[in-house]
Amino acid sequence: MSSFDSEPSPPPPLHRDWFFPSAPPYLSPLRTLTKPRKPSLFPSTRRASKHYLRDSRSQRPPAAPPLPARSASGLSSGSFSSSQPPPPPSIPRRDQRYAGVRRKVCFDVTLKKDEKTRSDSGKSAMEHNSTGVKLGAGKIGWPAAVSTALIIMCFASLLHKNFSLQNQVIDLQDQLVVIKSRLQSRLVDSYLDIDEIVSHESSYMYKSLKNSSIVLSLAMLSIPLVIIKYIDCLSMLRKSAESEEVPLNKQLAYRVDVFLSVHPYAKPLALLFATLLLICLGGLALFGATDHSFADCLWLSWTYVADSGNHANSVGVGPKLVSISISFGGMLIFAMMLGLVSDAISEKFDSLRKGKSEVVEKNHTLILGWSDKLGSLLNQLAIANESLSGGIVVVMAERDKEQMESDIAKMEFDFKGTSVICRSGSPLILADLKKSDARALRTVLSLIGVKEGLRGHIVVELSDLDNEVLVKLVGGDLIETVVAHDVIGRLMIQCARQPGLAQIWEDILGFENCEFYIKRWPQLDGMRFEDVLISFPDAIPCGIKVASYGGKIILNPDDSYVLQEGDEILVIAEDDDTYAPTTLPKVGRGYLPKDFVLPKSPETILFCGWRRDMEDMIMVLDAFLAPGSELWMFNDVPENERAGKLAAGGLDLSRLENITLVNREGNAVIRRNLESLPLESFNSILILADESVEDSAIQADSRSLATLLLIRDIQAKRLPVVSHLHRGSFSQVSWIGEMQQASVKSVIISEILDPRTKNLLSMSKISDYVLSNELVSMALAMVAEDRQINDVLEELFAEEGNEMQIRSADLYLQEEEEMNFFEIILRARQRKEIVIGYRLENAERAIINPPGKGVPRRWSSRDIFVVIAEKE
Repeated sequence: MSSFDSEPSPPPPLHRDWFFPSAPPYLSPLRTLTKPRKPSLFPSTRRASKHYLRDSRSQRPPAAPPLPARSASGLSSGSFSSSQPPPPPSIPRRDQRYAGVRRKVCFDVTLKKDEKTRSDSGKSAMEHNSTGVKLGAGKIGWPAAVSTALIIMCFASLLHKNFSLQNQVIDLQDQLVVIKSRLQSRLVDSYLDIDEIVSHESSYMYKSLKNSSIVLSLAMLSIPLVIIKYIDCLSMLRKSAESEEVPLNKQLAYRVDVFLSVHPYAKPLALLFATLLLICLGGLALFGATDHSFADCLWLSWTYVADSGNHANSVGVGPKLVSISISFGGMLIFAMMLGLVSDAISEKFDSLRKGKSEVVEKNHTLILGWSDKLGSLLNQLAIANESLSGGIVVVMAERDKEQMESDIAKMEFDFKGTSVICRSGSPLILADLKKSDARALRTVLSLIGVKEGLRGHIVVELSDLDNEVLVKLVGGDLIETVVAHDVIGRLMIQCARQPGLAQIWEDILGFENCEFYIKRWPQLDGMRFEDVLISFPDAIPCGIKVASYGGKIILNPDDSYVLQEGDEILVIAEDDDTYAPTTLPKVGRGYLPKDFVLPKSPETILFCGWRRDMEDMIMVLDAFLAPGSELWMFNDVPENERAGKLAAGGLDLSRLENITLVNREGNAVIRRNLESLPLESFNSILILADESVEDSAIQADSRSLATLLLIRDIQAKRLPVVSHLHRGSFSQVSWIGEMQQASVKSVIISEILDPRTKNLLSMSKISDYVLSNELVSMALAMVAEDRQINDVLEELFAEEGNEMQIRSADLYLQEEEEMNFFEIILRARQRKEIVIGYRLENAERAIINPPGKGVPRRWSSRDIFVVIAEKE
């Protein structure tokens, strides 16, 4: 069988770009080879392509001419070997001419190319085979022509079928577009119907939700009322059954009351809860009555609560009713809120007004408690702080703050820039105690227990000397005590023995004139104390704080003592910044006119009244007086009880060495009782603030003043009249002039508690008075400023050691002798005394730390000097 009788070669593969993406299902095997494309948006272009393809099919190329017949010799010779068939015509698979169906197909060019290819291959085969038969005139046999014709016919049929399929695809695409448009129109209609159905159902559910919201809001409003009514009914039933049981409504009210009272933030939280509840219920009700969303309804509800005028914009009966209800509730809420805020602000201002707030200060003085000494103490602290442009003083007492401020404002003195802050409260933790020393002890315990610690020292005023050891045991090194009764008792005894000493103590203890200061001066190290005395032109040295003795203060040391490193000097000066040492002046020592020793003779002293520390005063007086002295005690305490009281205070009458007690019972404000006493024979008379009235300063001073006037009047009647004596503006014929004459013969010391009484006695000049409260306040203020001064005062008030004394001028100089104050200081050192001031013959007050110490002046033997000397 020849190669021409074999099966025709398969047609060339179809290009995948010839097929449309929307091919029908029966072209599914070829459909996978095509690329999907979107339907054309331009149907006119698609129709143009369709007509173009139809025109292309109508212009098919003519059939190829038949191949020339082969000769018999050619056939017999077998120019083509069956073992080597001719290669099939090759058609490129990806020719650009077949890229798409819209391209123009030219079949005549293709057929001519195929014929040329076959002829070329045939010629090469014939020329290659040397034994083959040569064909005549280039003609090919009919088998090849038949094969070619078959191939062409198959290929043409396939192309025709392909183009027909393409036309069908285009028609189907057009139909699909029409069907899709119809379907979309039908779907839109169906969607409209579905939307109508859904909207109808949603509107039904929306209306149901709004109705439910209205019902829910009404139910939530009704539930509390129902519960309250149920509780009332239940309480009535239980009350009838068991009458002793507390009703349930009262129990509930009690629990609410306790909750609001115990928890500080209960009221604001309850108000906040009520506000949120009203907003939520109002929002629910508005959601049911209006067309707004729930969030908008909540906002509207808040606006109605916050501003009741916003409901005027509501439209419709339902919204108006709901908005009015919310606005009414909002008015109640804001009324309660305003009341709560107003109460909180009022409570805060009340706490500030009542002095309940904290004090945040530093470097200030704290006074705990209130007494009649407070005015004098504040005055002294104000004077002490004047050089610092004022200070801070805090007063805490169990009194109303407004009352304390009112009482302080009534005090007749200038605070000199010092601010006084009052706070109301008790320094004690538990209930008040009766004894003041016990209160002071508990106050000390409270201060010691302060967690932050104390950076200063504590000055405690005590009433009983026996409690001083206990308070110091509790407070330790932080405590400085001032025993008021003991200080006043010792001062009264000193002043009774030395008239005029009360004024000296007022000047030294107060901050108005000169007071004690301690300071170190390194430039004086290595100097003898005798030279230190004349090194300060504006101060008077009177002691040394010895560093080698642990800071012990030595009053009136020896002249030979040499100052060491670390020693400090105790001086009397106007202020701590008004003095400084200078170069050593040249001062003549001189000699004392005579070695004079004061005689110590027995004395007779009268005590009018009874004090708590009477036993302490008796012991001090026994140490000061000469043997054979007498102490008369006139008071309303029964004589048989006095010994027991004195023994209870620690006094052993058998141990008294220098005095003898004489008891007289009577009332010191009744004249006939006083007339029974030998008033003209006493050297000194001490009028004490009686124990029975010492709590009332005015009453105690009135009693003391009445006793003073009665004693002076009785003395004036018994003593002879001195015609040449005049005191101030009072004449000898007046009754007060007679009492002034009597005061020359005897010394009367009155214990005064109220400063206003001081002015009366100062004008009358009938008593060398002692202002007890003021002196104690001065001592407290001085110790508060510098705790080291307390050791100095304790020695000056004690029975042993050094004390303030008044000396006559003839002990140190001759009559009309001219000398300066430095020379008098050095002369007094021969008696181991330190002269701190003087009082001239015609002067009413003494001058402490006089200026111009180096200026000489002429002195009189009737002048007196104030000295610090050892007790005799």
